[in-house]
Amino acid sequence: MNDTVVDSLIVAALGLVAVGLGGPLTMLVFGWVDGSDSIDADGPRTAGVDTQVLRGGAWIGALERAAVFATILARFPEGLALVLAVKGFGRYPELRENVTGAAEKFIIGTLVSVLFSCGCAGVAWWLVHR
Repeated sequence: MNDTVVDSLIVAALGLVAVGLGGPLTMLVFGWVDGSDSIDADGPRTAGVDTQVLRGGAWIGALERAAVFATILARFPEGLALVLAVKGFGRYPELRENVTGAAEKFIIGTLVSVLFSCGCAGVAWWLVHR
């Protein structure tokens, strides 16, 4: 295989890792924050997080990770600000209602998701440009 195909496969694989594993990682962190280190068949137990708070979070998180991954690799760091601004404005009504745990879940989930995506993008960039 030529280098372009290999580089494309590396980027695609790490993009899938960023999008696919970011959600379970975020849920694991929620479990740690809530004081539950145990994981059952449904994933980490999150005692203090209401599953109805911030509905659609899994889909929003996956799209967020894909966008962050793409903006980093496209050398468009301003895109991070756009992604986070859109997410913040979209969630503002729910966060303004001051539902118990919503703001904390939003901040923790966003930070874990963005940092993991940035890390995957950094590894992809390093492997492609070594």
